[in-house]
Amino acid sequence: MTDVLIVGSGPTGLTLACDLALRGVSVRVLDGRPGPHRESRGKGLNPDGLEVFARLGVEERMAATGNRRLVLRKYFDGVHVSDTPADGGVLIGQWQVEEILRERLAGLGVRVEYGTRVTGLAQDPTGVTARLADGGSVRAGYAAGCDGGHSTTRELLGIPFEGYTEEKPTMVVGDVRAPGLGRDHWHQWFTSEGGGILLCPMPGTETFQLQSAPETDGDGEPLPPTLEGFQRLFDRYAGIPGIRLTEATWLSSWRVNVRRAARMREGRILLAGDAAHVHPFAGGLGMNTGIQDAAALARTLATALADPAPADALDAYEAERLPVAERLLADTSARHRRVLAAVREPGRGTEAGMG
Repeated sequence: MTDVLIVGSGPTGLTLACDLALRGVSVRVLDGRPGPHRESRGKGLNPDGLEVFARLGVEERMAATGNRRLVLRKYFDGVHVSDTPADGGVLIGQWQVEEILRERLAGLGVRVEYGTRVTGLAQDPTGVTARLADGGSVRAGYAAGCDGGHSTTRELLGIPFEGYTEEKPTMVVGDVRAPGLGRDHWHQWFTSEGGGILLCPMPGTETFQLQSAPETDGDGEPLPPTLEGFQRLFDRYAGIPGIRLTEATWLSSWRVNVRRAARMREGRILLAGDAAHVHPFAGGLGMNTGIQDAAALARTLATALADPAPADALDAYEAERLPVAERLLADTSARHRRVLAAVREPGRGTEAGMG
């Protein structure tokens, strides 16, 4: 029987798997997707996340892959008005973080089992049984749901996801190429009429992560993201002749979600990362908080596996991390409001959500 079954192989699940494997705990990592993605998604590691990765032996690789010297270049109504260094972290695409963690995990003898979807969970006093879509099952001492904001684990456990979701998307995001646009800065165009577009160069690639207010139709309803729509938004807000966006490899809409799980533990099954809490992106805390959840959960599970009466050890995880989630939702909501106000002032940008 495996000691710990981990559902989900994003940064949270992979961090947990590496940490446990380094402690000599046997793990299996299941993911319903057919394989790894190459989407930038969460794109920054802060000092707290890097501290965890230092213990796992991957901090230097993360830093070498990413960029520590990012400069935010701000434009207002088409005019360059200021540059602001963004120090203290590492700009790196989420897919790159996951790739480095997968390689570290493989070096510890564990590989992600893609195409393996969990459809049921049952537990008893000695362990957890996960039923799989192919009719098989996996038995483990404990299980961790690290499977994102739409967590199947959380839904199977019937744990409420408390909070709210705004009805309309407030942003479109994606990965694009922009030949001819300088890659030494995170470009941020804002206007006095409101709205704007941001293009952030992703290290080690030819792509930019694009973020923008969405296009709207004649009734003011947000339109889904498309490459053609990205180009229209770029022309509207940046207005640089000759720059044509190409190769949109990721297209997505983002809406404000402020939610947390009512509890982070159900018996021998625990939640971490976006499965336990989702919040505004301001400050870049999402991926980093999931990484910290994983570090705390690894300590908890290692203690529980060595403890003949593990209930107190398991309770300690929720006691530590649920208040963190509460503060995170309030903090990131306040940061988001600061950013929305700041970008209406010339020379200010996403740095208003930092610190």
